[in-house]
Amino acid sequence: MAKIHPTAIVEDGAVLADDVEVGAYAYIGKDVKIGAGTIVAHHATVEGLTTMGENNQVYPYAFVGGKTHDLKYVGGEPGLVIGNNNVFREYTTVHLATKEGENTIVGNFNNFLAYSHVAHDCIVGDHIIMSSHAALAGHVVVGDHAVIAWSSGAHQFSRIGKYAMISAMTKQVKDLPPYFISDGNPATVCTINKINMQRNGFTTEEIDIAYSAFKLIYKRRLSRPNAIAELKSRADASSRIIQDLLAFMETPSERGLA
Repeated sequence: MAKIHPTAIVEDGAVLADDVEVGAYAYIGKDVKIGAGTIVAHHATVEGLTTMGENNQVYPYAFVGGKTHDLKYVGGEPGLVIGNNNVFREYTTVHLATKEGENTIVGNFNNFLAYSHVAHDCIVGDHIIMSSHAALAGHVVVGDHAVIAWSSGAHQFSRIGKYAMISAMTKQVKDLPPYFISDGNPATVCTINKINMQRNGFTTEEIDIAYSAFKLIYKRRLSRPNAIAELKSRADASSRIIQDLLAFMETPSERGLA
């Protein structure tokens, strides 16, 4: 059976795998499902229609599965789906979606540091780091291996590409393409995320391609259609770097490209 501290509250209906641990004064709601190896520390809360996978860690005072802040909420049971091997540090908040039958989604191997916030209807990929006090507004989409630094914020409906980085204290109001770094208030794209790429096994040639593409898009000040056309005409257009950039730039956007 799950290891549940005598002072914890686990509502009838909650489904916990046999080796789940629930600490002192923690609260688990009636609609929650938690997978094997997950630890919910003392004073933490997991509630709402939340499905959490295996080997997650929920630290003290984190609040996972809170009701959406969206004023369009009219009732029902929207959900939250969380994968495996995530860390939710102290005072982290992750909210349910807004509409019945829809979910906020968090992938795998993510690290959410203290006071970080994932709002309603976000889609968060894998291997993402959110530093302390960083926040995603509603409907933000974050690609794999992205980094969201301390006290930065992403606007509703914005997108953050894979391996990208939002610098500390940055106001991200538009989409940030893959492999690039944004900085400032409002954010501007300033360079490529070279360190992240090196850490994740990209070759020197691929890093050079990313930097060349950055200069094409942001130094030549091409319009979005012209930048896309030039990227497609390059000799390295078939590389994964250019293909990722094209896929991101050609996807319809609510906010426009940074």
